[in-house]
Amino acid sequence: MRRRRLKDTSLHQSPQLFSGRIPMASLIQTLAVAEHLNFHHAAQALGISQSSVSARIRALEEELGIPLFERNTRGVRLTEAGRHFVERVTTGVDHLDLAIKTASLAASGDCGSLRMGIHGLIPGSFLDHLVTRYRADHPAIGVEMVEGSARDAIIQLRAHRLDVAFLVGRFDLPDCHSRPIWTEPLVAALPANHRFAEEPCVTWPDLASETFLVRHGGTGPQVHDHIVLRLAGRWPQPVIQRFEVERGTLLSMVAQGFGITLLGAASQLSPTAGVAFLSIDDEPEPVVFSAVWSPQNRSAALRNLLALADEMGRSTQPN
Repeated sequence: MRRRRLKDTSLHQSPQLFSGRIPMASLIQTLAVAEHLNFHHAAQALGISQSSVSARIRALEEELGIPLFERNTRGVRLTEAGRHFVERVTTGVDHLDLAIKTASLAASGDCGSLRMGIHGLIPGSFLDHLVTRYRADHPAIGVEMVEGSARDAIIQLRAHRLDVAFLVGRFDLPDCHSRPIWTEPLVAALPANHRFAEEPCVTWPDLASETFLVRHGGTGPQVHDHIVLRLAGRWPQPVIQRFEVERGTLLSMVAQGFGITLLGAASQLSPTAGVAFLSIDDEPEPVVFSAVWSPQNRSAALRNLLALADEMGRSTQPN
């Protein structure tokens, strides 16, 4: 009567069996016997004694209350309950193995995801090369890029919706880490028919009477503040118009004669018809681009990206 009752017992009715009382070794040895259908061969494959395997499986059967194997003089075979048990344990062990491998890859930064805030992505720019190299080095990392202003990016970093942001300027934030990564000269974008378009360069006094076009998003706020700083004290004050447009549209507006704008030198790598890019001769320093991230973010994927950014940034510095 006892044997019949135990045979009819469903494994699904006993979730407590996997609460930690059954050693993993017992499950592994059960799978080995199920594979070889021979206690001696299973013990050899595991590098342990046959008596140890037999004792463990007997203890497991007693713990479960069901026979997993039928033993006879010709060998061993799985019972019907044993077959179902082994199928599910095999799946569970496979899932556990995958979980361990995935955790190991995530810990080393070789799988997972990375959310990156950017000011824009220009083909051939430092940031473009950085993303290309990182994705080549870590193909299992899903990279997501979000374009926006520095203010928006910092808000998202603080809310843990971004892992890192590459922003214009230097930052000294009490709750974020940051460091400069690369620099670019500042250039003025003028209409191709502008009176200075054929000059080798311009100066800030040359630009003082121009209408400046800046974006609300992206690097627009920093460009706005930079213009005000460089032309402070002049009268009349500079005319600065702000638009809710993307970089490409802003350059098209420059080409059409709405005004001029300021950009990092990488913008010249993506020429726009009707626009001339000129260096600013009296601009005292290049534009700094910094990485900003939360100190609470211990992601290995982020750590690998920052290490690569530092390496590439050093290689672009003049000797």
